[in-house]
Amino acid sequence: FRYHVRSLHLPGRRGLTMALQATTRCNGFWYEEQITEELHLRMVFKKVLFDSESEFQRVQIIDTVPFGKTLVLDDHTQSSSLDEHIYHESLVHPAMMAHGAPKTVFIGGGGEGATAREVLRWQSVEKVVMVDLDEVACKMCQEHLPEWNTGVYEDSRFEIHYKDAYAFLKDYNGPKFDVVIMDISDPIECGPGIALYFKEFYKEVLLPKMSDHSVFVTQSGACGVLNKDEVFTTIHNTLKNSFSSVHGYAVDIPSFGCPWGFNMCYNNCAFPDAPDWDPKDTESRLTAAVGAPTAAQFSCYDGVGHRNLFALPKWVRKGCEEETRVMCKATPVFLS
Repeated sequence: FRYHVRSLHLPGRRGLTMALQATTRCNGFWYEEQITEELHLRMVFKKVLFDSESEFQRVQIIDTVPFGKTLVLDDHTQSSSLDEHIYHESLVHPAMMAHGAPKTVFIGGGGEGATAREVLRWQSVEKVVMVDLDEVACKMCQEHLPEWNTGVYEDSRFEIHYKDAYAFLKDYNGPKFDVVIMDISDPIECGPGIALYFKEFYKEVLLPKMSDHSVFVTQSGACGVLNKDEVFTTIHNTLKNSFSSVHGYAVDIPSFGCPWGFNMCYNNCAFPDAPDWDPKDTESRLTAAVGAPTAAQFSCYDGVGHRNLFALPKWVRKGCEEETRVMCKATPVFLS
């Protein structure tokens, strides 16, 4: 799971903004998240569909007018019916394309099951290993968000472990992975995912588990003009100090309130020029990889979309070029 770090303002009920705004024209409650200290995302709230506590976090499913059913963990939006496909297709398919024909795939986090859903679309995939810390949250998503994980748990190629991803990979001695996908929490102080962003993890734990032509991709936090420097540029620079090739990219996620960043990395992959492919070339490769009927089902990702993902604005590229911070045990960088 990802934790998109924004504060919620909750008069009366912990974890949910449900204060009636008498001065507004809307007859209902409002749900609000902080994007930056000076910018908030506010939407009409309809109802709570699920609300419970796991060992690690509060788990909620709410319904809002603009985004529909929305998964919220510890008061932070994870994904919504309207745009979850944008996030998950963008996270998964560029790395899969850069490899070409991955057989073994590791997913860190990904509790909704939607990341695995996208991976399993690939005909070459023989094994998907997903590791998420929170069994309660994963099973809640399986039961209450079946549209996020359609067919995943029934697929014989899929296996899940409810463990810490760092510890799992450190002890893992099975077949090496062709693609590694980190759909994990942001680097929050005392959060469960902070060590998965350290240079030591990439060099000492992850790389030995990756195959010769493996590709790595990680969600990398907000990538808007106001918040790209929170963690995106630091994660990018840390990866540049860990892999020979790093490609940052981003896509707009409306329910997150800003563009969201990712970083794709490799040392020696089959198609290092994948970010620069002509859209028609990408389309033909995608169709061959997943089949024409499946390719037609994608809501966001296609040849044009693939190329646009990597067309980062000048101010993002400049921020990455100027970034000097490297995340490691001695110098962690946290979202405030």
